[in-house]
Amino acid sequence: MANFKRDGPLIIAAFLVTLVGAAPPSRGERPHIVFILADDLGFNDVGFHGSDQIPTPNIDALAYSGLILNRYYVTALCTPSRSALMTGKHPIHTGMQHTVLYGGEARGLPLNEKLLPEYLKELGYSTHAVGKWHLGFYRDEYTPTHRGFDSHLGFWTGHHDYNDHTAMEKGWWGLDMHRNMDHAWDLHGQYSTDVFTNEAVRIIKTHDTSNRTRDGGKPLFLYVAHAAVHSGNPYNPLPVPDEAVKKVEHVKGYNRRRFAAMLQKMDESVGMITEALSQKGMLQNSIIVFSTDNGGPAAGFNLNAATNWPLRGVKNTLWEGGVRGAGLIWSPLLNNGKGRVSNQLMHITDWLPTLISAAGGDAFSSNGTNGKIDGVDAWRALKEDLPTSRAEVLHNIDDIYGNAALTVGDWKVVKGTTYQGSWDGWYGPSGRGRNFVYGMDLVMHSKCGRALASIGYPLSREQMSKTRMEAQVSCDEEPVEGSSTEYGYYDYQTTEAAMEVPCEPLRSPCLFNVKDDPCEKRNLAQRFPEKLTELLQRLDWYNSTAVPPANLPIDPRANPKLWQYTWTTFGNDKMVELVTEGINHTERSLIAYRLEVGQEPFDHRVHSVRDCYQIKRGISPRAVRNH
Repeated sequence: MANFKRDGPLIIAAFLVTLVGAAPPSRGERPHIVFILADDLGFNDVGFHGSDQIPTPNIDALAYSGLILNRYYVTALCTPSRSALMTGKHPIHTGMQHTVLYGGEARGLPLNEKLLPEYLKELGYSTHAVGKWHLGFYRDEYTPTHRGFDSHLGFWTGHHDYNDHTAMEKGWWGLDMHRNMDHAWDLHGQYSTDVFTNEAVRIIKTHDTSNRTRDGGKPLFLYVAHAAVHSGNPYNPLPVPDEAVKKVEHVKGYNRRRFAAMLQKMDESVGMITEALSQKGMLQNSIIVFSTDNGGPAAGFNLNAATNWPLRGVKNTLWEGGVRGAGLIWSPLLNNGKGRVSNQLMHITDWLPTLISAAGGDAFSSNGTNGKIDGVDAWRALKEDLPTSRAEVLHNIDDIYGNAALTVGDWKVVKGTTYQGSWDGWYGPSGRGRNFVYGMDLVMHSKCGRALASIGYPLSREQMSKTRMEAQVSCDEEPVEGSSTEYGYYDYQTTEAAMEVPCEPLRSPCLFNVKDDPCEKRNLAQRFPEKLTELLQRLDWYNSTAVPPANLPIDPRANPKLWQYTWTTFGNDKMVELVTEGINHTERSLIAYRLEVGQEPFDHRVHSVRDCYQIKRGISPRAVRNH
């Protein structure tokens, strides 16, 4: 029963909105789309999946009033997931399937690929990106504002320090914070999560909605790709203000506590963005997606402290803990504010056709698409709670790592693994137990909770409790804490019925029924050899469609030291591109340096970069840039 003294303002607000009626979107009016992408968030780091340890009230409020995507898959790493999101294609079809894109590589997401913001601009959208890019920047045309976004404030590499905004990579160090094509030196010292939140709120508040009519107008597409909760530079891997850490003093373990504070700052960001949409009168015609980019780096992986419990594995593994993502979609266009748990199979490639469909377009018939889109349009299925047309998920094929995984229906095959299997376990903490209490009041009275109530979608304890229970993933054995580390490594007590052939993917492929065994403890490869063969043949088919990985050696021209200690577009010199066409990478780098120090590009008396600098000792290389 509701406590009127405590909940009265929310109840009255919802009642008044119900009497007056939340203004429905005009027919033909395209919805605003806000896509919030968390970085390295674990499956068990959000409250709506059952953990009581770290409060995420704003994210949870959207989840309970929207759709919790409980069979939602991402890829195992940053760059592959972002390429899949932006193109609607598997990374094996864009050359982005192997590891991440480093800032020193002279490559990016192929320019012949049409990206999500480009589709939406064709539908009349204003498009803005905030936060992490990680899809290449060695030349101007690979950067966000040259690929469909009207503006971008954020960083181009895979991570940076949240305070000084520098990125350390491959022994190099330099500023990585950009405002469109300029370096944002003025933001030094401001916490990245706050910077990105403030920019997102500014974009919403200044968005012009005055020309929106029954025939359309200028809808907003806002892509907010947080740095959080990815670790920063090694000298300060989990940077967060002290006052934020004080709010989560109940969380045990130094690193997990700092991670919790970083996550709470991002949760506050979700609340502020949703509140801004409400205050602008845009929320009632908005679609909000919240997603992680990959599984969480648990137990010290990448100097981080996420948790995917009870799922197996971590980031950059193809176990469920590496690829099963925390995700949700919220919109009055979906289910009139009645939250539910979606068990429809969905993959990150599906967002492009799904969101374009929601905006009234068709990605499959759009001009400029380079080849077949791998994603499926799930909009109608999500709206009407119908099965999607997706029957399988390719998790990845990486012939360099020697691993691959595929889910078809309830069955999953895992072939090979990363790190020689050293990250193939189960890692906590679980965040459950008598020491934790889930804060439903925090959810209801969060910025998101209040914003939803203000447009007629109040939350109730009964609904939250029911939805949260349905969204939890459980396994048929209880975890027994093994080590005494702050992270908690878990082993499982296995019943006799559950004992199967051990899974050793470096020796032979493993087969799991992930519907019955989401924790991937029971290898059924020997019990169902026909099913194993079927999935392996399907993997072979996918591999026959793959393009080679596009990874390149690190290019010496990218060194931030050469560009006033900044990460920048180091390949813009048209002279370098002209004279190095068809020349191997090593010779190309030497030619670039010869040009920088004023030598003839094919002066073979100069055999090394060191020779170039000795010619002009004491003089910094000049950046020859012809835009």
